[in-house]
Amino acid sequence: MAKIVKAPKAYHNAKFLNSPAGRNIRILTEYHEPLERFRKYKINHTIVFFGSARIKSKAHAERNLKRLKRNGSTSEEIKRAEMDLVMSKYYEETVELAYLLSKWSKTLPKEKEFVVCSGGGPGIMEAANKGAAKADAYSMGLNISLPFEQFPNPYISPELNFEFHYFFMRKFWFAYPAKALIIMPGGFGTLDELMEILTLVQTEKLHKKMFIVIYGKEYWNKIINLEALVDFGMISKEDLKLWKYVNTPTEAFEYLKSKLTVKYKLNTKTI
Repeated sequence: MAKIVKAPKAYHNAKFLNSPAGRNIRILTEYHEPLERFRKYKINHTIVFFGSARIKSKAHAERNLKRLKRNGSTSEEIKRAEMDLVMSKYYEETVELAYLLSKWSKTLPKEKEFVVCSGGGPGIMEAANKGAAKADAYSMGLNISLPFEQFPNPYISPELNFEFHYFFMRKFWFAYPAKALIIMPGGFGTLDELMEILTLVQTEKLHKKMFIVIYGKEYWNKIINLEALVDFGMISKEDLKLWKYVNTPTEAFEYLKSKLTVKYKLNTKTI
């Protein structure tokens, strides 16, 4: 008779945990594990940056353009690289804005600090974490497993580096602790995230005040015409107050600082 070995405990059974039957457990872990880390590091409030993973730093864009010109690349490739250089200003301005917000946040009592949060990847996400790192402040990255790997950028605080499987759990953690949202230029993903938060705010499903900043009116005016929704009777005129357009890091910083200070009755630390 063959010797019977002990069966693995259910919570050690990888085959079960990764099966369809274990899906509800996997979902719960993507709620409880981040929650435990937020409690451990006293993360109560976040400022979320959304924007394109494709936007490069100015230095990166300049190097790429020079390389293409040197190698005799096609006019289409060079045109694309020239646009990358134009768009790189948003990377640099994201760094500056995240730095200003993080530096200010560090003057607040610990329990009232605002931690910069990004999607954890490259582009605007990297720039946001880089700005916080420049201010020597915590920042988090909520990464997502994709068919094409998106690796965490090097500026995320290691303690707050997360990897999600489920988009809806990742979106939950973007929204739940957030007190402000900054929408930088981006594509489908950025539009999805903006519209989801706007819908939650409009329908009062978020039981808190969320300050939404849409950065770069020149860019966004060419992409979407939100004001036209009023003309067609799809939203009310009051809904236009759900967000504010800004065009510089200083403008965005001063707006968010004043709104958050009043709303959350903030006092800076005594130095």
